[in-house]
Amino acid sequence: MGRIQQLPASLANQIAAGEVVERPASVVKELVENAIDAGARRIAVAVEAGGKQRIRVVDDGFGMDPDDARLAIERHATSKIRQAEDLARIDTLGFRGEALPSIASVCRFTLRTRARGADFGTEVVVEGGTLGAVNDVGTPEGTSIEIADLFYNLPARRKFLKSDSAESAQISRIVTQLALCYPEVGFTLTSVGRNLLQCPPVQTVKDRLYQIYGERGDLVEMRRAGDVTISGFVAALAEQGPTRGPQNIFINRRVVKDKTIAHAIIDAYSVASIKERSPEVHLFIEMPLDAVDVNVHPTKAEVRFRDQSYIHELIRRTLGDALGRGPAPELRLEAPVASAGMPSTLPLPHAYPSTFPSRWTVGAGAAPSHPAPSDAPPHVRTVAPPHESPGSIRPLTALGQFRNTFIIAIDDEGIAIIDQHVAHERVLFERMIARLTEGTLESQRLLVPMLVALSAASRQALLAHAGDLARLGFEVEDFGGDALRVTAIPALLGTGDCDAALRALADDLDGLDRGAGVDAAIKRIAATMACHAAVKANDALTPEKMAHILDELRQTAYSTICPHGRPVMLRLTRREVEKNFQRI
Repeated sequence: MGRIQQLPASLANQIAAGEVVERPASVVKELVENAIDAGARRIAVAVEAGGKQRIRVVDDGFGMDPDDARLAIERHATSKIRQAEDLARIDTLGFRGEALPSIASVCRFTLRTRARGADFGTEVVVEGGTLGAVNDVGTPEGTSIEIADLFYNLPARRKFLKSDSAESAQISRIVTQLALCYPEVGFTLTSVGRNLLQCPPVQTVKDRLYQIYGERGDLVEMRRAGDVTISGFVAALAEQGPTRGPQNIFINRRVVKDKTIAHAIIDAYSVASIKERSPEVHLFIEMPLDAVDVNVHPTKAEVRFRDQSYIHELIRRTLGDALGRGPAPELRLEAPVASAGMPSTLPLPHAYPSTFPSRWTVGAGAAPSHPAPSDAPPHVRTVAPPHESPGSIRPLTALGQFRNTFIIAIDDEGIAIIDQHVAHERVLFERMIARLTEGTLESQRLLVPMLVALSAASRQALLAHAGDLARLGFEVEDFGGDALRVTAIPALLGTGDCDAALRALADDLDGLDRGAGVDAAIKRIAATMACHAAVKANDALTPEKMAHILDELRQTAYSTICPHGRPVMLRLTRREVEKNFQRI
């Protein structure tokens, strides 16, 4: 007998299952996606023991006739593609023809289905990849698939599954993602009879977001139309919740994980702040089918773009513009303060010439096909473009200071409390960054060089970034011993602030990721300099100085936070004032 042998079908299916079926959540994802492709408008998922003991997915989709039901459990059997060219324009969630046979090879599998209009249905039973009974049964129109004892015949795989609660959490996450992307489909998820998710069909993503997460005034709505449509909801810059949040990314209504998109999100937030964040993002991208390859991973979670840099830049700019219009925190979150994003100057690549897929009915962020009821609850806040000129917030009239630290101001919409140091810091930071795009900051040479005693690590951190420091107006050199010689400082920084600023810079740069680029170092230096050059808490300000800070703040692109991520202002809306005085 030769050394090369053909694997038995059952073993080949189990190997395929190792790629497609990682855990119970993988099974749920494949089955729910098949239900969506089958035109289901209601999908019910029930699990026991985190899906390890039992998974049941029931849908009201097209269903299958007896012949299709038998064929569906064969490898590479699919209704989604017919020829090689179809792989370049896939508009369905499932298409490989591997999911059902792979799943059936590692569990006790029962399929019940009935085509619409048929008098009876079909039941197909498979155990560990071996076909059992195929019978005619009475069953509702649609499809029901029950998975029992997942990985019972692969104990080595089963022992690597996590606890029931951990596996249930993963299932809840994937069902939530699919529910968010398909608001027109009703979803229920139960675990041992307990409701984990219940979402009746709705018209828009905004409505579905409300069903899942409740009232969310801390999210900013975004939308960019064109050859690539980008829409969704992102955490506002001044949002004071956790720095990490769920990130749900969808491309052509497919759940994906993509490093290019993840990097663009981080980039968008880093423009406004050096505070590290993994923000909450619900991002929906619609693009031509031939501009993205979804056939690069067995689980279809990863994609490849035809023009990766173009997609990165579009997402970064779209998020940046939305964040620039983001709301300021409020004492009672109701009305936003809006400001426009910084105008872009870089040319973008040519647009995609292709058309969009036609299967979308109620897409991400799409307008409802019927008007929403007038008494519908207020969902996520929509931040409209500002009424003022681009790049501005509403004009504020300063009334005075509170404890020489906060500026109290008013406009027609309410009362604003502005942290004078944080506001001035934002103004100076953006002014520095704008000037750095044209060259370097103004510097003043010291008649008598300054010696600053620093630790070895701090001296090395500053000397390693001497070129970056020079762009911002510092000239530093090693003086020997534990001293650093400073011959020039930025014009906007007083000599009294120089020592403290250099020490803070040394700490910041020493803690900077060694793989960080020049831009990260420059922004870190600029943020620290802005902090030390800005007016301080407990500084008494004249009315003219307060008015100047507020006017300058109106010209910033990201007026809601300082570069270190602290909020600039809080608002008490007129409605809230009237409500507390019982005038409404």
